[in-house]
Amino acid sequence: MRPTPTYLIALTLAALTLASCARRSDIPVSSLGEDDDAICRANGVAVGSADYAACRKNRDVQRGNSIARADRAQRNLGEYMLNNSGRP
Repeated sequence: MRPTPTYLIALTLAALTLASCARRSDIPVSSLGEDDDAICRANGVAVGSADYAACRKNRDVQRGNSIARADRAQRNLGEYMLNNSGRP
């Protein structure tokens, strides 16, 4: 049975729609279930205080550094693969 052109167009549109939802720049959801609010509260910091704001900012900076490290590692791997295509 051969798929109809309408079916293929619909399937292509569905694939493009789903692919557009995933972006590399999105903040990843931690697989460990870490919640910044819960972590900062667990340290005994009151919500709304200067220490709480500093804790949340520190967590955000750590997350950004982690994303930057992952991006850099991915870029380095791609460059290595391009420059060393003769070796497995």
